[in-house]
Amino acid sequence: MTRGGTVEHDVAIAPRLTESAGAVFAVLAEAGTATRPQLASLARLSKPTVSSAVAELEGFGLAAHSGTASSGTGRNAAVYRLGPAAGAVLAVDLGPAVTRVRGCALDGTLLAEATGSREDAAAVVRGALLDLPCDAPLRTIVVAVGDVTERQEGAGMRPATAKAGPVFDAVAVVLPGGVPVHLENNVNCAALAELHEGAARGRTTFGYLRIGVGVGLGIVVGGRVLRGANGAAGELARLPYPWDDDVAPRHEALETYIGSRALLRRAAELWGDDDGPRPRGADRLFALAGRGHAAARAVVDRHAADVGRLAAAVTAVLDPGLLVLGGSTGADPQLLPGVRAELGRLSWPTEVVSSTVGELGTVVGAARLAVARGVQTVTEAVVTRH
Repeated sequence: MTRGGTVEHDVAIAPRLTESAGAVFAVLAEAGTATRPQLASLARLSKPTVSSAVAELEGFGLAAHSGTASSGTGRNAAVYRLGPAAGAVLAVDLGPAVTRVRGCALDGTLLAEATGSREDAAAVVRGALLDLPCDAPLRTIVVAVGDVTERQEGAGMRPATAKAGPVFDAVAVVLPGGVPVHLENNVNCAALAELHEGAARGRTTFGYLRIGVGVGLGIVVGGRVLRGANGAAGELARLPYPWDDDVAPRHEALETYIGSRALLRRAAELWGDDDGPRPRGADRLFALAGRGHAAARAVVDRHAADVGRLAAAVTAVLDPGLLVLGGSTGADPQLLPGVRAELGRLSWPTEVVSSTVGELGTVVGAARLAVARGVQTVTEAVVTRH
């Protein structure tokens, strides 16, 4: 609903469920729709226990009847889905230039999405909230940021989680009070998207190497993102660089060297009078290289070798088996031959592929994480009954 030009959503406290009802809710959220026999199989509970759990969930509005399905024996079985009280979650990719927002039901169904500039982040979030069902309680919000270790001015935020407040001036004005807000590294979110929907599907261990304006690494081991003690695992910008007898490493000098701004500076230095207009953006540079432009090709080939050296450092530490290249420059397939060659020269054989989730990877991964956390807010409100 809206009041006085502001967006309002219910902030519900999850009802205290029995353990069996919490288990059935979790598997129903994962499955989307299911019959009672299917729920019994997925939750590993007896059919009478599931029947009681479903009735409990229906009583709280957390599950609802969704039609019937043939059981294969000539009898029809009732099909269930999440109810309106299950709620929704919000994922915000607060990128350096673009803000992307997704609202999802707890079964992952996309309910709302919006995109706009970083400067218009508040309006982007407000637009997504307006599109969410007003009777769906907002369970949690995940905000993907560049560095979760940075304390937000005036917020006193810890890296993992905090309550809604003046975290970001752009979004705080539209976040409902009392909704848990979780900060997550944007590269980790993109790695989750690659794991479940992208180039790393079917793999449990890999590295997602993002190269763009900045650099970063998402580390997935055993199907889980490795976050580190401070939530900062994979902050490649902090690697000491350069290592030289006469030059001391500088703070985040590696990111300064390999990021897209430096890439364009190198192009400007190499560009000759006969090479035509100098590319103003990395996308134009890569387009020229793809058409065989000699100067552009030379700059891109050097960039590929640089990324290959960084990939060799990652491989030496993690031995990931697979590296997925993403980011505004890293995802371009033109880099693959040079990266593979330099990595092969410096390290052992490691598969290298380009990202397939593209620029939506961060918000897609953040939404998946938000859904998981949203389900937890319901299933963890469990009371043991004797």
